[in-house]
Amino acid sequence: MLRGGTSSNLPSHPDPVVSLRSCRFSERKDRLIATPVVISRDNHCISRVNISQAALKVLYRLKDSGFHACLVGGGVRDLLLGREPKDFDVATDATPEQVKEVFRNSRMIGRRFRIVHVRFGREIIEVATFRAGHTEGSDENLSESGMLLHDNVYGSIEEDALRRDFTVNALYYDIRDFSVIDYADGMQDLEQGLLRLMGDPETRYREDPVRMLRAARFAAKLGFGIEDSTRAPIEDLADLLADIPAARLFDEVLKLFLSGHAVASFEKLRQYGLFEKLFPDTERSLATQEHEFPHTLVLKGLENTDTRVAEGKPVTPAFLFAVLLWEPVRLRWLALQADEGLAPFTALQAACTDILERQVARVAIPRRFSTPMREIWTLQSRFHHTKGKRPKRLADHPRFRAAYDFLLLRAESGEADPNLAQWWTDYQSDKPVAERADTETKRPRKRRRRRRKPSGESA
Repeated sequence: MLRGGTSSNLPSHPDPVVSLRSCRFSERKDRLIATPVVISRDNHCISRVNISQAALKVLYRLKDSGFHACLVGGGVRDLLLGREPKDFDVATDATPEQVKEVFRNSRMIGRRFRIVHVRFGREIIEVATFRAGHTEGSDENLSESGMLLHDNVYGSIEEDALRRDFTVNALYYDIRDFSVIDYADGMQDLEQGLLRLMGDPETRYREDPVRMLRAARFAAKLGFGIEDSTRAPIEDLADLLADIPAARLFDEVLKLFLSGHAVASFEKLRQYGLFEKLFPDTERSLATQEHEFPHTLVLKGLENTDTRVAEGKPVTPAFLFAVLLWEPVRLRWLALQADEGLAPFTALQAACTDILERQVARVAIPRRFSTPMREIWTLQSRFHHTKGKRPKRLADHPRFRAAYDFLLLRAESGEADPNLAQWWTDYQSDKPVAERADTETKRPRKRRRRRRKPSGESA
């Protein structure tokens, strides 16, 4: 049974099952029919115990309503690898409207790719209808670069499998008999630790350029290699990411860097020329390092993020983006002081504005994150004021803790003075005593009451 890593004890597929690569396709109207590999319950390691109750409810209710429903995608892949899936996706022959009729606790979302979200408390199960390929020669749903604009052509499970991005994501867990259905030798690639695109890689990347980011993310997350023909076009087609909405790229960046594999994702993105398409100012600053601290700062920040995810601690996109964009901000800050003679704090505020405006043109950053980012950056200049009442005013700032952690990161990277970081560490440990002493010295003195003389007493 396939568990963790790339090795497997999975028995060879029993005859007369034939793999996709060795079978013959027969064209029936506009449908391609292939004989899949069906792996019985006894020959794979997926157990319903490891599937969320919400996902099982969706699968069984669709089945009982007369529809074909399967788990598909990353959930099946991770279960076969012995990992705990973060979410479960369901594919079915029911249309979105039919799914919505079955589940009152659902809502339909999406235009380009219409799906149904079924909610059980805080858990959401995503249900998609089996998709079909577009008719060859028809370009009404394609942009000039070949990107799919609409993707609501429904079909069979066989057609749906052929439309999946990677072979290891084209595995279906069928609730009817608990088997795993493999349409593209995904089990073989899973065992070999390979990411392979379904179909012609250049065409698939043009249909959806985000697949290049997904290739880097899955390679980082799973520790897989990228098959040669899948890897080859990435660098040449990386510019296609400019056609992707900035808001969608923001979501992809969060998946890349907040899933516990930030360092590996960063290295894969740079290796394939994708990082500069997401963070062009940061990439330029990494190419002009001073004493190597820019690159060290980014890596240390990403390592810190991975550690917090592994420990189950909260992570915020604001701190992540503050780390990724600090070096461009710092260089711009110094340039505004030297070239335009701006005061340090004024120059820092202007630098924050300039870099953020350029960045959101590539990757959107919602204001709920960009505002704390600016505060983390601008507070860095105030750490140098360690006299009088300024330290207390800074320590009382609501963003002080995040800014202090950022200062520590800069000090570890060699960009900020370690003695300054230590001063603030000591200040916080001594702060309760200092505040208590300060309160005691400022406590108002009681006025002494004067005794009144008894009436009738002579002066």
